[in-house]
This record gives sequence, structure tokens and C-alpha cells, in this order.
Amino acid sequence: MAETEGSIVELADILRYPEDLDKIPFLKSEFTRKKAAVDSQLKIGLRDQLEVTKSGITSISDGQRTVNQIKEEMMKIDKLCAEAQNMIRDFPNINLVSQVHRNFTQVEAMKANIESFDVRLKDLEQLLREDDQDMENQPNILKVHYELTQLRDVRDDAMDQIKRASDPSLEGHLQDYFTRLDDVIEWFDDHIGTACMNLISLVQADNKGMAVRLALVIEEEEKSDNKVKALQDAQREYKDLASRFKSMTSGPKQLRGYKEKFLKAIEFYAQPQFEKADNLFIEQPDKLANIMKWYFNDLYVVKVGMTSLMPKKWKIFKTYTKIYHTMMHDWLIKHIDNPELSPPHMLSIIDWSEKYYAKMVKLGWETTDLQPHVLDTREVELIREYRQLIVKSVDEWMDRMFAADKKSFLERKPDTLDNNENGYFRTKTLGDMWRMLKEQTDVAGDSGRADVAEGVFDAMFRALKSRQNMWQKMVDDEARKYMSPSRDGTDQEGMQVFQDWLVAIANDQIACIDDNEAAGQLSYFTRFIRDLSPLVTPKYLSSHAGPELDILRDGFVDLGTHCITIFVSLIFTIDFRSTIADFFTPKWYQEYAMKRITTTFDDYVADYSKVLHPSLLDILIEELADELLVHYLSAVRNKGAKFRRADPFTEKFKDDILTAFDFFQSLTTKPDLAGLVTVDFASIKLKWKVVNHMVRLLEADKAGVVAVYEEFKRENWDLQLGWVEAVLRARDDFDRSMLSSVKAKAGEVYVERGPETIMSKVK
Repeated sequence: MAETEGSIVELADILRYPEDLDKIPFLKSEFTRKKAAVDSQLKIGLRDQLEVTKSGITSISDGQRTVNQIKEEMMKIDKLCAEAQNMIRDFPNINLVSQVHRNFTQVEAMKANIESFDVRLKDLEQLLREDDQDMENQPNILKVHYELTQLRDVRDDAMDQIKRASDPSLEGHLQDYFTRLDDVIEWFDDHIGTACMNLISLVQADNKGMAVRLALVIEEEEKSDNKVKALQDAQREYKDLASRFKSMTSGPKQLRGYKEKFLKAIEFYAQPQFEKADNLFIEQPDKLANIMKWYFNDLYVVKVGMTSLMPKKWKIFKTYTKIYHTMMHDWLIKHIDNPELSPPHMLSIIDWSEKYYAKMVKLGWETTDLQPHVLDTREVELIREYRQLIVKSVDEWMDRMFAADKKSFLERKPDTLDNNENGYFRTKTLGDMWRMLKEQTDVAGDSGRADVAEGVFDAMFRALKSRQNMWQKMVDDEARKYMSPSRDGTDQEGMQVFQDWLVAIANDQIACIDDNEAAGQLSYFTRFIRDLSPLVTPKYLSSHAGPELDILRDGFVDLGTHCITIFVSLIFTIDFRSTIADFFTPKWYQEYAMKRITTTFDDYVADYSKVLHPSLLDILIEELADELLVHYLSAVRNKGAKFRRADPFTEKFKDDILTAFDFFQSLTTKPDLAGLVTVDFASIKLKWKVVNHMVRLLEADKAGVVAVYEEFKRENWDLQLGWVEAVLRARDDFDRSMLSSVKAKAGEVYVERGPETIMSKVK
């Protein structure tokens, strides 16, 4: 079940988009090719295994047959001995005298060996001291080994005899006597171990004599161990019969394991090299080939210089290769399974597999000879993991940066915003974000695989859109606190810092997409697209990346505009809350509310024009004009709003409009705003034309209201009937017949829908 789910996940990962279905024929042929390769390897492996099995069965049969023959021969010998005893007169006496003589000879030999043991041991110690002074050659190693073997046999025979004696009381004394031998053996083993650890260095230094002497010692010990194993097996199966033969009870009694220690020394020699490679690989993952030069140099030395110096049956090159290859496999798997492995390190390991086998082929090995596979045939899985590592890194970086932005935004401490070279407000993490995306793009590109790059860019698209959405949500949530009806508007200082942040966030969005062609400066987004394009397939670029990039570009514009819109809304909510409430009431005629509003506008524009991107300054001015117009028109719903025939409301409307127009027109001529404001004043005047329609609805006689409404509706298809009703109700001569006539006309007039007008915002 788990394998099925894993296959489904892998298939879903490969076929991410509908157009990926075109890959199915290619994938089918690719998987067929891989299956054929695997089948071929399995056949070869099966054939080899069958041959090994057949050979093993044959060897077992031959061995069993040989054992049976030996058993039969030994039984014949035993029978002949028994018959001979009956054939020869006085055989028991002769046999007894023979045993006494034999025992006497053995006692004399043992006595001589015990008496000379100490002297021979001192001679060995002297030889070992001489070798201590010349560890590279150890000229006495063969002589020491021969003599040490003799002394070992003496000790083993003595201990064996004392154990079989009827009085074992002297065993402890005898063990103390042979204690010095253990020290000399340990000394000799140190010399052997040093030679084993330096074997490759000896061959490189052309010290063939030392290498051969070492091989002779190990080979003799291997023969001795094989003999011990055979005797132990024979004694275990034919204990009674074997005890009658002196040749089966004399000689070495224990396995010494020099061949196994020699093989272990090969591993011990390579281990520090792999540990050193660990540190170098962490620092320079792209230098793995150079870091591992020692590996192939060692194997080359073994193949060229050591093979002729070692016994052929050892197959020393194959032995070294097997040990080294296993260690290389374990070393790579250890890094692959490390959850902290970075994408560059993962990519280096993936690339290393092919290079490794190419170098091993040059040394004479086939890929199938090297088992297990150096990466456990996990390349496809590793490519997927490599992509996920980059995606994970992108997500973690984006999360950390937005968490820092969110903390700074909510706390709004001093110095949490930056100013760019032009003095415009900016957040602190924008440059870091695009720099990180550039680095991860390079990492994805290093893989040389379009599928990796495409998966990474999908993650980047999601991360950028998520960042836009989170900024908008956070800005809206914070703005809602200031626009709450329960807020009394006293927290002006907090609002100003919030407005600074709105400007900084809006500037960030423009900085992402604003190309300064005159200065030859490309925006972050343009450079991102330039880096992305060569790493993906043309199909992905046109059918997937293109639409995603368009959405992102529009998202930057929308978020920047949204921040300016909220900025303006805060001005009206906090600064003009009481001023707007007086429009169209008796107080309106007595004060210059519009002048106060435009003066406040002028202060805001003067303050923020220095820290706001020029393209956003035009948006700010247009938003101020639109928001003022919407609030002005909506003020007809103010409590106490009433237009009496006798009041000079027409002149007051004219005065307000001229005041607003004078302000907006003056922005294009102010010296400190020269070259910054490019807003089209004519478009502002055109929008404000709706005020004229409102005035006409107020001053027209009852019979003419319907005609004014119809004209108004035809010019502004999204004119809200509810607002028209509020205007009519503000007339001092309002009656229901007037409203009924307008509603009847509204049902008759058909106006084709078009782009939204300013009246869509007036409810």
C-alpha cells in the first residue's frame, strides 16, 4: 500500500500540469529503458549467483567425500594398529618402552625450550628495538616473526600439557612465566599494524621489500589460522580419534586473526581520509572531485604497484576496491540522509555518482562489479529531494523575512524603515528577499535540469503571491482599527507612523517592477524573469510561467495602489471626520471647509512627495481627488443636510469646486514638485462634472427633475438610485410624486454598461 501511494505521489510530481501529459510517451520509453537495464543487471546477478551456488554445492560434495575418505583411512589405521598389537609378541611392553622414550624426548625438548625461552625472548626484544629505529623498513620483521611463532608454540604446548596433567597447580606459575611473551607479541603487533597502515605509502615510496615482508608474515599467519580452523573442526567431530595423533595436538592452538586485522587496517587507513573529506566537503561542496582524488590515487597505487607484491589468491586490488567502495557508499549515504543537507551539497553528490563510476571504469571495473550501488540507485529520488530542499529554503527564508517585517510593522518602532538612495521610504527586507531568490535560482540552475528549476519557480511564484496577500491582509487589519467608528481619532501619532509604512510598502511594490531605462537600471522583477527564462523549457515559459508572472506584476501594482488608497482613506477618516459631517448643513454656508481640506492636502503632498515614488505621487493625487469627490457627494446624507430655495447653495457649490480645482491645478506648477507631478488635471475636472448634475437635481423645478436624472444616468450608467433619492429628499420642496417620476424613468431608461465611473463609489 505504501509503495502504491509513493508511486502516485511521484507520478503526480512528474505530471503537474495538463501539458505534461505530452511527456507520457517519453516517460514510457525512459522507464522501459531503465526496466531493461535493471532486468539485464538482475539476469547477470542471477547467473553469477547460480554459478556461485553450483560451485558451492560442488565444493561441499567434494569436501564431504574427502572427509569420508579420511574417516575411512583413519579407521583402517586404527584397525591395523589394533591387529599389529596382537601379531607382535610382547607388543605391550615394546609400546610402553616406546611411549616412555617418546615422553622422555618431549620432556627434554620442553626443558630445553623453557631454559632458552628467556634468552630467545631477549633476542627478540633487541631485534624489535632495532626495527623501532627503522620503521619504514623493519629489516628484522621476518626473523622476529619466525622466532616469535616458535615461542608461541612452546607456550601453547606447555600450557596444553599442564592443562592435561593430573596436577594443574603449576598452571598459574607457568602463566606468569610467559607474561613477557604477551608484551613482545603486542610490540610485534604494533610493528605489523604500523606497516599495514603505511602499506600504500610504502608502495608509493617503492619500498617493495617491506611490502613483501609484510605480505609473507600475513600469509604465514593466514595458513596457520586455516590449520587451526581445520584442526578445531576435526577435534570437534572426531575428538577421541584425533587425540591419538600427535600431529593433531601439537602446533598453534588459537586463531591469531592477522589477515582480518590486515583487512581492518585498510579500512582504518581510509577512515581519516573520509573524515577529512567531511570537513572539506562542508566548506566546498563543488570541489568534491578534488577532495576525493586521494581515493582513486590509492586504488591506482594498489593496482599498479601492490598487486605483484601480494599473494595472488588475495586478489588485493579487488579487496581494496571492495572495502573502499563500501566506505564511499556509506559516506555518501550518511550525507544524503542528513536532514540538514543543503541543496549545493545534495547536487554535488548527485553529480558525483556519474563521475565516480567513470573513474572506476578507468581503473578497470564495470559498474555491475561495484556493489552496492554507490547511491543505492536513488538518483531520481535525490533529484526530487534536491528540488524540495531549494523549495524548503525559499519558504523558510520568505517566512523569516515576513515574520521580521510583521514584527516591525506591528511594533512600529523608530528606525524600522529604510530610505533608498533617492530618499524614498522602503522596508528593510525587500533587497534581501530578491537577493535570496537570485541565490536559489542559481542553485536550481546548477542542477542543469529544467524540471528542478520549474518546480523551484512554482514555489517562488506561490511565495511571492502569498507575500502580497499577507501584506494586504495585514494592512487592511491595521487600517480597520483606525477606521472603526468607536475610535475617537486622538491617536494621530500612531496613524502617521502607519501612513509611513503604507508609503514604504507601496514604494516596495513599485521598486519590484520599475525599470529605469534612462539610467539603464532593471527592476528586481525584470532581472528575475531574465534569470528564469534560460532555465526552463519554452513550453513552461509560455504556458505557465508567463501567466504567473503577469499575475505577479499586476499584484505588485494592485498592492501599491491599495496602500495609497488606504493612506487617503485614513486622511478622510481621521483628519476630516468632523469637517465632512458639516457639508450641506447650515454650518456649511458659514465656514470654508473645502479650503481647510485642500490646505491639509497640501501639507500631506509636501511632506510625502519627498519619500514617495513619483509614479505613486500621481496616484496619491488622483486618489485624493476621487475620495474628496465621493465624500463630497455622499455628504448629502449628512444629518441636517437640506437645500432651501432661498439659500445660496449654488454659489457655495461653485466656491467649493473652484477651491478644489485651484489646489489640484496648482500642484502641477509648484517648484518643489516640478517634474514629479504629471497628473492630468483635465481628467479630474471631468470626474467632478457630476457635481454639476447634483446641483441641477437640486435647483431644477419638479417637472424638470426627471430630464436631469435621465441625462445624468446616460452619462454615468452606474448612478445609484438610492443616492439620487437622498439628493431629492434634501430639497425643501421634496414630495413623493417627484421620487415616483424618477423611479419610473429609471425603469424605462436603458444604458449600456461600460467602465466604472466615480458614481459607482457613491452609495
